[in-house]
Amino acid sequence: MSHREHVAICYGGRSAEHDVSRVTASAVVNALDKTRFTPILLAIGTDGRWLRNVAAEHKLSHGAQAPESGLLIEGRRVVLPADPTLGGLLDLDTGEWTPIDVVIPMLHGPLGEDGTAQGLCELADLAYAGCSVVGSAVGSDKIMMKRAFRDAGVPTARWIELRDDESADADAILAQLGTPVFVKPSNMGSSVGVSRARDESELIEALALAFRYDRWALVEEAIEGREIEIGVLGDGELLLSTAGEIRPGSDFYTYEDKYEDQAAELLIPAPISDAELDELRRLAAQAYRACRCDGMARVDFFYDQNVRGWLVNEINTIPGFTPFSMFPLFAASGLAYSALIERLIDDAVRRHADRSSKAGQQRPDRSAAQELASNG
Repeated sequence: MSHREHVAICYGGRSAEHDVSRVTASAVVNALDKTRFTPILLAIGTDGRWLRNVAAEHKLSHGAQAPESGLLIEGRRVVLPADPTLGGLLDLDTGEWTPIDVVIPMLHGPLGEDGTAQGLCELADLAYAGCSVVGSAVGSDKIMMKRAFRDAGVPTARWIELRDDESADADAILAQLGTPVFVKPSNMGSSVGVSRARDESELIEALALAFRYDRWALVEEAIEGREIEIGVLGDGELLLSTAGEIRPGSDFYTYEDKYEDQAAELLIPAPISDAELDELRRLAAQAYRACRCDGMARVDFFYDQNVRGWLVNEINTIPGFTPFSMFPLFAASGLAYSALIERLIDDAVRRHADRSSKAGQQRPDRSAAQELASNG
């Protein structure tokens, strides 16, 4: 794949998970094999501007590491056109054209993780890492995810969906689900907008918070038990990681636990039996396929210590590449970070070729764009 050397790493974005994305991108850039790939850093501001961080690219080319605190949102104004005959990046100031071979969208939350960035790549006829449009959209929206789990027979906690223009009967909800409950925006991650409610007044407040981030909210029963994670890669024969156990530093695994005060613990491998690991991997694969995932994901579990045993909490199609996410799970399974990134890129190229052939699409003629790039 020597001809596929330009890897565009998209980070930032307009969602509430903007800063998490910057940290994730730094980790990915530092793990990227610079002898095989040239990173193109696409920073998306909170206002939606696309910038190419050429200053960071220059430092990386001279052996520097991206900061652990996250890549900056800075650089020259650029655009990634949906025109498939172009297949690259246009500098709006200089007119310079840079071809792109593979896109790695490290954009958490809405307008990045939810199929929108993936759809842009499809229109532009570019290979991209991670799940396709359908898997990204279903995996990003908690209500659609729960519906997919339900229809596929994946065990999960009891839940109720609400829309912001519906009147919520807090008493009836708590009577059905018990107390406490968790309230979450349907299309958001990293525990943003998530609340624990123990009575009617707290439930009303929690719904108001959730509706600040999305028109739809999920209310689900609280499961008092262990929290386990499994990583999944691939779309045919799946590669499943060992298990990690999260021990939150507060009532639940909050944004602060994950990214700020580091109060949570992650135990890898999780202290579970071989039989339990086999069962978790089986359920992870079932949940992954139920959501039509085909690139990567992390599947999160709860253990209902009362009756039901292991329950799938949710699936995360662009997990943060931090010490509490995908990387350590696969590193402990024998797949080094750089090898994980390389596999994601190789899978992206293969799936792109497979999708194009099955769709019967005419391959775009990029000769003009290639000439423009060579004349630079």
